[in-house]
Amino acid sequence: MKKIKFWMIAAILCCGAGSVVSCTGNATAEKGAEKGAEDTVAAQSGDVMMDAINKYLVDSIGSNYTQGDMCIPVIMMTCSDGMKNDSIFMWGDYWVFNYKMAGDTLKCVSGGDHAGKMLLTKNENGEFQVVSFEQVEDGHGNQESAKRIFGEYYDVLQAVNGDENYREKARAGSIADYVKANNLPVKYYQDYGWPAKEIPTK
Repeated sequence: MKKIKFWMIAAILCCGAGSVVSCTGNATAEKGAEKGAEDTVAAQSGDVMMDAINKYLVDSIGSNYTQGDMCIPVIMMTCSDGMKNDSIFMWGDYWVFNYKMAGDTLKCVSGGDHAGKMLLTKNENGEFQVVSFEQVEDGHGNQESAKRIFGEYYDVLQAVNGDENYREKARAGSIADYVKANNLPVKYYQDYGWPAKEIPTK
């Protein structure tokens, strides 16, 4: 399959639209300049980092669900700690969806939510890879683990995760990017028991 442009929803928290929130606290002017330089490097590497996250979600998460013809993750970043020694922590609400193609419709056969913190580092070839993923727990430990992992940005996770329209827009965008990149002859996507939805035109 061809590479796709990932739909990345950036949380808005005192940084304005279109910015991934920095998870560091207040800093001196000198440290602020240093942090700004790190963020610039991180921004320049954004696409390759998203590629690495997508690959991890497909290979390590999506593969544990009932398989379909394709896995299309939805990556909704909440914050980052900036690049440090070719490593970066990225917090987000990560979803995976497996689909089977039936005529002009992608039918969802499985999927789920995996919010948490990923550590990405560059390997010997200079490529980013996910080397660890601390996930929010399911069930009874969900809230406690989410607060521990996301810290002061727990409210950002809640805002992103709790907005169904926001999440569905991100999902539709991810599907549209995938369909366009792979030239798939489909127009709709559908969850079991729900009406089919039109895939946006890109």
